[in-house]
Amino acid sequence: MLSETTLPSFQSAIADAGLDGWLLFDFRGTNPIAGGLLGFGHLMLTRRIFVWVPREGTPVAVTHAIEQAPWARWPAAWRKEVYSSWRTLEAAVGALVAGRRVAMEYSPGDAVPYVDRVPGGVLDLVRAQGATIATSGELVSRLFAVWTPAQLDAHRRAAEIIADVARRALTLAGERARGATPLHEHELQQWILDAFARAGLERPDHGPNVSVGAHAANPHYEPSAAAPQAIREGDVVLLDLWAAFAGTPHADQTWMASVGAPSERAVSVWTAVRDARDAAIALLTERVAAGAPVRGAEADDAARAVIEARGFGPYFVHRTGHSIDARELHGSGPHLDNLESRDERLLIPGVGFSIEPGIYVPGEIGMRSEVNAYVGEEGLVVTPVEYQRDLLVV
Repeated sequence: MLSETTLPSFQSAIADAGLDGWLLFDFRGTNPIAGGLLGFGHLMLTRRIFVWVPREGTPVAVTHAIEQAPWARWPAAWRKEVYSSWRTLEAAVGALVAGRRVAMEYSPGDAVPYVDRVPGGVLDLVRAQGATIATSGELVSRLFAVWTPAQLDAHRRAAEIIADVARRALTLAGERARGATPLHEHELQQWILDAFARAGLERPDHGPNVSVGAHAANPHYEPSAAAPQAIREGDVVLLDLWAAFAGTPHADQTWMASVGAPSERAVSVWTAVRDARDAAIALLTERVAAGAPVRGAEADDAARAVIEARGFGPYFVHRTGHSIDARELHGSGPHLDNLESRDERLLIPGVGFSIEPGIYVPGEIGMRSEVNAYVGEEGLVVTPVEYQRDLLVV
């Protein structure tokens, strides 16, 4: 978050990017990056705000006259411009950015939607004041998406709990499938939520996803008591489960099991997914250990190449991984994506993300394997420690 303590790190990053400053904009929560950096993430400001963070000197806030209370913690040494009219607003912004190269939450061509937060009309306004706008994508990675050591520790603890819950849930599903009262998808979902609560993890706002057979071919399937599906002998089961300790980065995993001996088809699909995941992990591990630059798009390409070589390319319909930051499960940092978007941001030390290739054959089968990773100063950290290597038989 922007403060007197963190200002030097902001200004160092701005200088390294060759920019004159970072212009943060928000209106009614449309830019969660600005809201998070300014500490307004939980507030619904009803008027436009701008905050200028220059490469040198002190920040300046441009705020509306009727909404001064949220700025009570704005440092007294930092300037604040108060406006009522649009003329005053535009003049204040122009005085800050005219003739300067400024970063904003803008992604040319909407290449990375998670960064493309500022409306086109606001970009027009800023350009009309004589500014040149650059994407803030790399600044977002460095100053918004990175984890602290304490957050990494909390994530690793959550990851081990989730892995244990997943294994136990699948074992239970197998045991019940061979008895008189097999579990239904929604019942296993509730069992997982209860296990999370006992472990002190925050309840997710939806999910987890428990998908049997062809249901798993829909990556966003939601089990429901209104349409119960029993888990029986011969089924393939997908568990997608995520949770976190309060205020820390989520752990997000997908586990696969066969109730009884799997078919050859299931094994071939699983093997392709696992090997694609491992290809991405191998590329990232090698590059990070060597201190060499690596982009999320490259890891996506590595995983996708494996699945395409196995003949399943048309059924891998999403990115290989999403950013995980301390605020959101699907964060604003770099993604492993060269399919849905063109994410060419570097995977810098301190960022975390999922690695989750999948194959989805409509009406037949769906499989995914998901782990998380963090770029450490000395190497890639993959969670959980013991992630899935073989299709579980329960």
